[in-house]
Amino acid sequence: MDVEKVFHMNGGLGEHSYAQNSYLQKKGSDMVKHITLKSLEETYVSTTPESLGIADLGCSCGQNTLSTIREMVEAIDKTTSNIPPPEYRIYLNDLPTNDFNAVFKILPDFYKQLNMDRCQKHESSVFIAGYPGSFYGRLFPDKCLHFIYSSYSLHWLSRIPPGLYDKEGRSINKGKFYISKSSSPEVSKAYFNQFQEDFTLFLQSRSKELLSGGRMVLILLGRRDRSHVDRGNSILWELLSRSFATLVSKGEVKQEKVDEYDAHFYAPSRNEIEDEVKKEGSFVMDRFEMFEIEHRSGLYTSHGTEVARTIRAIQESMLSQHFGEEILDNLFEDYGNLIDEEMAIEDIKPISFIVVLKKL
Repeated sequence: MDVEKVFHMNGGLGEHSYAQNSYLQKKGSDMVKHITLKSLEETYVSTTPESLGIADLGCSCGQNTLSTIREMVEAIDKTTSNIPPPEYRIYLNDLPTNDFNAVFKILPDFYKQLNMDRCQKHESSVFIAGYPGSFYGRLFPDKCLHFIYSSYSLHWLSRIPPGLYDKEGRSINKGKFYISKSSSPEVSKAYFNQFQEDFTLFLQSRSKELLSGGRMVLILLGRRDRSHVDRGNSILWELLSRSFATLVSKGEVKQEKVDEYDAHFYAPSRNEIEDEVKKEGSFVMDRFEMFEIEHRSGLYTSHGTEVARTIRAIQESMLSQHFGEEILDNLFEDYGNLIDEEMAIEDIKPISFIVVLKKL
């Protein structure tokens, strides 16, 4: 499956859209917002450009995207109380399949409200553009950016690791979508190799696009230690595999289709990220912190249902392409129930990292 042509968050504003089901990502980015904004302010103060270039890589769609931009503009405005603020060049990047139209449609209201909040002093100083393409490769001209932000995107790999398949093209991780207790060491190695390739290319590309002294703030899912199997992100993939096993037992999905499916996901450890940054050599580590998002149940929904809806908004494009849309309602209802059952036995605690890198 060609990830770049298929993968996208669910667009629009419907029940299963990313816009309606990205609460967890918003909460995570808000928890470390003070780090993001401080890094942006430090970058501006040290460079004082008349035109500030900011890129949001993996911006997706919905209000999360523009709320982050608003906070960045307001933060820099506050640092320039005695002088005119810079003009803001904002580049919103995601894969071409992203629902950019949903973002563009709300831009007029966004500009209007932003200018009102800024007392209409600089009505034309914020310029926002869509920039489709994979961030695993070059996107922007040389040295045109001061600040790069990426929230909950870099754990998605550029492709399903080719090392997961034998010479006949069959998966060596049958029945499992990610690294599990029953996976062979070759599975972990295939995922890690793909992460190394992708993350190195990401760093190399951004090093050419950032000015010296520019910064990147990267928020992504990770894992606590060397073990790939934990009560965090890997257990959520394991439970999704179990949900499919239930559909197979009911005759709703063929086992062969399940055996053929693998996720393009990797939760790195801190050491793995630090090693790649050091090897690539273009950045120094300003800050690295691990954090957890607290559980929440809605007024009428369980935590499992909330998580299932979030993951459906992210994974539906890939799952429907491979299995068909007709299975999704039953799949994610069962998935939410499995998460709640597992939570009753022992807590599930996915962890996130925030990484701040400064360009040398």
